[in-house]
Amino acid sequence: MRLVPPIPTEAGSRPACTSARSDTCPDSKELASREGSSQRLVSLDVLRGLTLIGMIVVNSAAALENSMRTFAVLLHSQWEGFTVADSVFPAFLFVAGVSIPLALRREAQQPASQQNTLHILQRSLILILLGFLLHNLGSLADFSRPLRPFGVLQRIGLVYGICAFLFLRTESRIRLIMIPILLLGYWALLYVPSPDGLATDLWHRGHNFAAGFDRLVLGDHRYVKGPEGYDPEGPLGDIPSVAHCLIGVAVGEYIRKNRGSSAAVKLVVVGLLMAAAGACWGYILPVVKSMWTPSFVILSCGLTMAVLGVMHALLDNRETTGSKPLLPFCLAFGINSILAYTLHVLASGILSADLFTVPYASLAPLIGGQVAELVPILTFLILIWLPLEYLRRKRWIVKI
Repeated sequence: MRLVPPIPTEAGSRPACTSARSDTCPDSKELASREGSSQRLVSLDVLRGLTLIGMIVVNSAAALENSMRTFAVLLHSQWEGFTVADSVFPAFLFVAGVSIPLALRREAQQPASQQNTLHILQRSLILILLGFLLHNLGSLADFSRPLRPFGVLQRIGLVYGICAFLFLRTESRIRLIMIPILLLGYWALLYVPSPDGLATDLWHRGHNFAAGFDRLVLGDHRYVKGPEGYDPEGPLGDIPSVAHCLIGVAVGEYIRKNRGSSAAVKLVVVGLLMAAAGACWGYILPVVKSMWTPSFVILSCGLTMAVLGVMHALLDNRETTGSKPLLPFCLAFGINSILAYTLHVLASGILSADLFTVPYASLAPLIGGQVAELVPILTFLILIWLPLEYLRRKRWIVKI
């Protein structure tokens, strides 16, 4: 990671972008006004920021679950089901896919192609390493605790690398064909008998081949322990995750060629149809985030696509950033998204401090425990936002 300042520009000229990535240039208001000349989308920055805000809220609620009352929608489903918490990570993965065609260029020249490939490989490895370090700080300090090799950033890094490489090396038609092949192939794989002999039942927690594979290969190095244990970011779950991100890539390609209200309406309509199809599929194949089931992929991608379509209609190519207070708040998280994630993981230990527990204890009898818990969560969110907003105002980015 490195801190990159904005490049100074001559008086009267537009601010220069300091990064080739679509998710790192800080002046969204200026760039959004370049109709057709910029691949950058304010809607994508805002949606990315919202997903990071959602991650922080959801992870904070989970951390406080044992000491405070929590709204059920802020907690992940135990197995089958779909809550607000279940929608956050897949939304970020979808946005990562949308960003790929907007950030990369398919270069015919061999040197440029090699440079893109090396950049993708470097970024993927940094994300994987960062995720491993962040989620194993306790184990690295106490070697008696087992390390967990897989996690959120590891999956993002691996899936991003695969999909970005596919974008550079294959045609869109090939990638579209790959999506159903990966989803249907993974569906069939789930029904393969579990290596440890546990009966296959996709509606029952851990009773499938992917979970059995986690138990066999990872042993105690998985998130959920026990005879029905598994890892929600286990290796086989990367198969449908690649399909998930490729759907985002297809949407990014569409947006790059089509802008405006017509494109926004199509995104909303197709997204809602996909979400409905995923929900209906869920009656046959359960919607399970922990196994990233194909029905979960279609449902979550559809919902995220519809939200992106609405934001595209409302935000892109319009001078709205300065007039809407929530936009800068979301942009602060969206512009420095990986930094935001890193900060919230490193700072999560302070949630047990008096700054958070005392207001909850005082407010819970008056407004109820579930509502009172939102106060420490929002306090934590604002603390994470402050340095991000400072960087946004200074127009600095932490670049990977």
